[in-house]
Amino acid sequence: MGCSTVAALIEDLRSIDVDLARGGDFSASRRPPPDMIDRWAETAALGEPDARALAIWAIREAALAAGIVPASVQELYLARAAGRWEGRTVPAMNLRGWSYQTCRAVFRAARAMDAALFIFEQAVAESIYAAQPPVEYTAAVLAAALREGHEGPVFLQADHDQVNAAAYARDSAAEIARLEAVMREQVAAGFYSIDIDASTVVDLSLPTVRDQQRLNAELTAYFTRFVRSIEPEGVTISLGAEIGEVGHENTTPEELREFMAVYREALAAGGGTIAPVSKISINTGTHHGGKMLPDGTLAPVNVDYELVRTISDLCRSEYGMGGAVQHGASTLSGEQLARFPGTGAIEIHLALGFNNLIFDHPRLPQAVKDEIRDYTFANHASERRPDENDVQFLYNTRKKAWKVMKKRFWELPQDIQADIMASLEEMFRNMFTWMNVGGTRQLVREYARPVKVHAAKPEVIAKIAR
Repeated sequence: MGCSTVAALIEDLRSIDVDLARGGDFSASRRPPPDMIDRWAETAALGEPDARALAIWAIREAALAAGIVPASVQELYLARAAGRWEGRTVPAMNLRGWSYQTCRAVFRAARAMDAALFIFEQAVAESIYAAQPPVEYTAAVLAAALREGHEGPVFLQADHDQVNAAAYARDSAAEIARLEAVMREQVAAGFYSIDIDASTVVDLSLPTVRDQQRLNAELTAYFTRFVRSIEPEGVTISLGAEIGEVGHENTTPEELREFMAVYREALAAGGGTIAPVSKISINTGTHHGGKMLPDGTLAPVNVDYELVRTISDLCRSEYGMGGAVQHGASTLSGEQLARFPGTGAIEIHLALGFNNLIFDHPRLPQAVKDEIRDYTFANHASERRPDENDVQFLYNTRKKAWKVMKKRFWELPQDIQADIMASLEEMFRNMFTWMNVGGTRQLVREYARPVKVHAAKPEVIAKIAR
């Protein structure tokens, strides 16, 4: 493979009958062949800036032409709230660094199981430490969908659009402006689900639960209105809120009720009819990425499944939402994960388990593993907590090596890439089985409302059209 130049990409577009004279019109184009999709995906991840921009745009337009459409899960979650489906929990997967190949494994597993109810998500921190901005992540997902013959809606989600509590305390206007800019970038990239996370400003020292949750709820209402003001025509972006930071105290039903009371008041105070959040992230006893013990084993996790059930039921019966969202779950056992659909949880976030599989894979050369370790210790030692030994520090921090390892993984021998992708596909099949999302293509077809939104054209295409 290898990255393409702008000139080579233009020739690719001409070869599949894209009308460049009409501004890059794909309406009469042919689906790109596999080797072309591979080149475009690699260029979108690693190419020079102008070629990257053109490859990302070409992937997005080719996907739309093939009926692969970034979509919101809003109507699916409202249907769950109305009791039109149940017994399934939507897996939301954070895939870092080697995203095109990992997403191909997702779509292969989905095709084998007739699954369509799953989300690709990215947190702001991941976009930074993996040097993978939202448009690049979108391109990886859509290129993988093209490559594996997928058709229909594809769900992209912004995970933890989080208020920095310290920055907010210093300069609230600047912190709000920062997060607004983040959301604009995500929406432009086709992220039509956004998790608003102002749980960082919850102050448990205040005398009442309502006081503790007030600022969280008011900021969530503010950003709800903001997102509604920037969503594309015809798209209702699915929004989530968060009541308790994952890894801290478990959420209570009272916190949900007090949060929602303030949130509804704040939303109504702005006037008009504004679609509210359709899910709530809660803390149930888990930690992001699991908790590594000094001996290199993961600490047992006692998930409060009854809490998940109670709050999910309240979400639906009292507030018309899809249910509760479970974070910090990717290192749970299969037996534990398989219990979530029965609790009524609407969504579960899965991340580090996929990263661990890639970095620890027996086919990954030891030299590459050593590079990951060496980079982590050389560049992130200042982030090491006093109580972490080498094993714990590497486990918790090595994900930040993606910034420098992306090219290295693209250059792995094809047989090694194929073996890692096969292991990922098996992991995704297991996840889809535990979450009971096999056989959901018809469900998605019935409730999702995909709207084709065209990306802004790169300057080179505008110049050709002129």
